[in-house]
Amino acid sequence: MFMQPIFIAGPCVIESQELLNTVAEELNRLNRLLGIDIIFKSSFDKANRTSIHSFRGPGLDKGLQMLSDIKQKYGLKILTDIHESYQAEPVGKVCDVIQIPAFLCRQTDLLVAAAKTGKTINIKKAQFLSGKDMKFPVEKAYDAGAQNVWLTERGNTFGYNNLVVDFRNIADMREITDTVIMDCTHSVQRPGGENGTTGGDRRFVPAMALAAKAFGAGGYFFEVHPEPDKGLSDASNMLELNKLEKLIKQLLA
Repeated sequence: MFMQPIFIAGPCVIESQELLNTVAEELNRLNRLLGIDIIFKSSFDKANRTSIHSFRGPGLDKGLQMLSDIKQKYGLKILTDIHESYQAEPVGKVCDVIQIPAFLCRQTDLLVAAAKTGKTINIKKAQFLSGKDMKFPVEKAYDAGAQNVWLTERGNTFGYNNLVVDFRNIADMREITDTVIMDCTHSVQRPGGENGTTGGDRRFVPAMALAAKAFGAGGYFFEVHPEPDKGLSDASNMLELNKLEKLIKQLLA
């Protein structure tokens, strides 16, 4: 039986309501055109940036209101990430999927708080863990009452300021949970950097997605922006919004 892949897309961080509307309108168009159900993703707070001067977003209260407006206006499912346990409850009232950041995937209290919301939890694999190691965060979430847990591959630390993707992690994580997502944009990051800004190379995003498909990924995560180079977070690795349609069509073929 063919299972339609999961697609997650949106700007890295909430920059403005105008940006959210622009992206949501395109995702809504693609949903209607292709008969899919893209989940809208954006962060209300980038609490894990390289520099203290990096743009972080509007914060929890305003950010959730903006995401709620997108959900109501466009009928899109919503995903956002949390960094502290107290954020889980209010996020769960708005979002369909709560994401656990890679660096925090072993934080028991964060996993437990997310699980208690009853929402789907997407746990990103840490850059310092193998796919097989992710059975422990998943066990924590299910033990705390989670009903549905996804895992996401996003590369591993490869020396300084670089990541490499071992696609065997997808197969390993599929033995732990039914749904394994490929984060195609964060996987092309170049973390850190001399100027305090994380770099990356979006040229490799389509290849990351197609390689993940070959390894049996059940979904794909794309940070997208109408003008990525003007983005306030992850500018170098976000995919151009107008290239998303072609890539999704390739993945659905």
